[in-house]
Amino acid sequence: MAHIESQKHTLPQQPRLHQTTALTLLALALPGTAAAQQAAPVPTLPKVEVTATGEQAYKADTVSSPKFTQPLVDTPQTITVIKKEILREQQATSLTEALRNTPGITMLLGEGGNSNQKDNIFMRGFDTSGSVFIDNVRDLGNFGRDTFNVEQIEISKGAVGADNGRGAPSGYVNLSSKSPFADNALSGSISYGSAENLRMTADMNRQLGETSAFRLNVMKQDGGVAGRDHVESKRWGIAPSIAFGLDTPTRTTLSYLHVEQDNVPDGGIPTVGLKGYYNAALAAAGIGARKVDTENFYGSKHDFEDVSLDMFTVKVEHDIAPGTTVRNTSRWGKVRHELLLTAPGSANSSATNPNGINAGNVNNPETWTVTRSRQTKWQENELLTNQTNLTTEFSTGPLAHSLSAGLEFIHERQLTKTLVGAGSMVPGNLYDPSRHDPVSNYDLGTDGRKADGETTTIGAYLFDTAKLGERWQFTAGVRLDRYRTEARNVVASTATSHPALPVGTLVPLNIDAKDTLTSWKVGALYKPAANGSIYAAYATSKQPPGGSNFTLSATGINNPNMDPQEARTIELGTKWDLLDERLAFTAAIYRTENKNDLTQTDPVTGDVTQWGKKTVKGIELGLVGAITPAWQVSAGLARMKTEVEEGSTSQQGNAVQWSPELSFTAWTTYRLPFGLTVGGGARYVDSMLRSSNDATATTNMPEVDDYWVYDAMASYEISKNVSLQLNVYNLTDKKYVASMNNNGARYTPGTPRSALLSANFQF
Repeated sequence: MAHIESQKHTLPQQPRLHQTTALTLLALALPGTAAAQQAAPVPTLPKVEVTATGEQAYKADTVSSPKFTQPLVDTPQTITVIKKEILREQQATSLTEALRNTPGITMLLGEGGNSNQKDNIFMRGFDTSGSVFIDNVRDLGNFGRDTFNVEQIEISKGAVGADNGRGAPSGYVNLSSKSPFADNALSGSISYGSAENLRMTADMNRQLGETSAFRLNVMKQDGGVAGRDHVESKRWGIAPSIAFGLDTPTRTTLSYLHVEQDNVPDGGIPTVGLKGYYNAALAAAGIGARKVDTENFYGSKHDFEDVSLDMFTVKVEHDIAPGTTVRNTSRWGKVRHELLLTAPGSANSSATNPNGINAGNVNNPETWTVTRSRQTKWQENELLTNQTNLTTEFSTGPLAHSLSAGLEFIHERQLTKTLVGAGSMVPGNLYDPSRHDPVSNYDLGTDGRKADGETTTIGAYLFDTAKLGERWQFTAGVRLDRYRTEARNVVASTATSHPALPVGTLVPLNIDAKDTLTSWKVGALYKPAANGSIYAAYATSKQPPGGSNFTLSATGINNPNMDPQEARTIELGTKWDLLDERLAFTAAIYRTENKNDLTQTDPVTGDVTQWGKKTVKGIELGLVGAITPAWQVSAGLARMKTEVEEGSTSQQGNAVQWSPELSFTAWTTYRLPFGLTVGGGARYVDSMLRSSNDATATTNMPEVDDYWVYDAMASYEISKNVSLQLNVYNLTDKKYVASMNNNGARYTPGTPRSALLSANFQF
């Protein structure tokens, strides 16, 4: 059984929005976004667990962070909440798949072994890959994350550095984990689908006594990837947790997470033949090239990806007095990510690819070849953190305050070793590649070069929501972070860097950076009715040198002498809980500005100038919840206009790359009275620029085409304990680009029409 922590938000003195007005707003909102807005449980109200009836299956009233003391409807900030019910209905097993339920997010293929196989999240015009959290603690490492132990996913949008410290201008993603509760329940699923993909999950909760419980989540997946030859996804995970003192003033939860992955990674396929592909020989001959088969695998039989993750967390909560709670969270975690990936490169003719497309073979495409690069990664991330939070309520004159304050100590380390001996692979036949083609000089190992970076941060924050009567609320928050980043690297000398040493000599390179960051946010909210709000908010965030990847350098934006990148967001919005609070409607307009993200060196003086500014302006609409007890809907629409206001001459005035002007997502289900549930969804992503540089006639893949994708689902309850579920993805078998690398040479094709059959059980 599903359980929801419910804390009602009612203001009986105020009139409710009239039903006719509510339905009018609902009609206007149907193209809207699932962007539910954020708040954390109000600490003074008792915690009530109820068995879900389906009416609240999609709609979240709060988020998991205690920094947010108000319900989502009264929080002046754009936040999307994706609950586990949607993940289960869609069989969204990865973070990438889950994030399709919120507009304004695109995924990148990445460059090199350091970024190929990870959650490359690009949100509201900016890279957000380094701003992922688990239970409000900064996550370690970056790889494909599974959702088997996720209760809900919370996406906070905008420059909200006050929430968590350093971060992307676009916001952050938080995965809220499943935790024990005071009841007995057992559920799980066995799924089998296209590409012989088998997945099994189980979720068991046992009440051990009146105030303690144990929960265990397990996952095993093994199989291929629909539409891709030889690519494999093989992983397993286990997440036990135990809680003491449930429903008492002092509650303690101990949890552990272990995940292992043993995959065959996907380097993508060449963009040859796609709209926008350019080759000089083909252009001169006035002919085009046919697309490659989207099932083609350009990798090697040696390719691998191994991930091993361990994470241990202790959380203690104590109610000091009614309305006052102190919480302490400690976590240690380590993840190791090793990768060897062979990716296709250019199909142009060159010294290393003599049979690439050229004037002599333009009419013999069966002879064309494409280069293949061997990309490696060996990276280990370790995290040790302790967070203490205090929430309380009090009054000062006519103002009623809800306050959240805390301290955070966090030590993060990232060790990256340079792998050598990956060898070189001969160019592959463009239309008929073989993973058995020879690899020369393959002897994988390390050569002593490494990047060893660590960041230690002490952060303090204070948030307050002051209520003036029943209609006005004012919020303010500030966070100070004192950080120190140390890079203890070993590099190979060059004739320029160390002229007195033989080229290739291993030498240490140590760089330090330290500073104090201040981020803040303010908001004013007016409640015209008990079930709605209108608000204005302003927030900032900062990203210091090396803040996203632990890498400091003597040149460029990660030079320790550079200032942090600074972002600010202004937002105006409204939120309404409609239809007896079953359905949430949200709308917001915003403007985000990010500056100090570029550097340039004066060729005469050698002075470094920091500059660069990008802006994103947009509107987001959201609709999530139950229209009727049987009809659930989650929908979102985002329209944004991006611009490089300060950049290079070729970028100035252009749109920001990987930022579609319009995106839309919707998912809905209807439960029929005889146990059958039917549902479906649609996603639209507008065309987007691959590069912010001016496109010319000889630019390869200047933009990625727009696309629509449709999915469907049907579930039938055989009994109260067992149901069968069929998911069909990409009903029209649309051919589209799911992600592309920065130079436009390769891409990951969208999943073709495929199916997944699941047997679900619950007791």
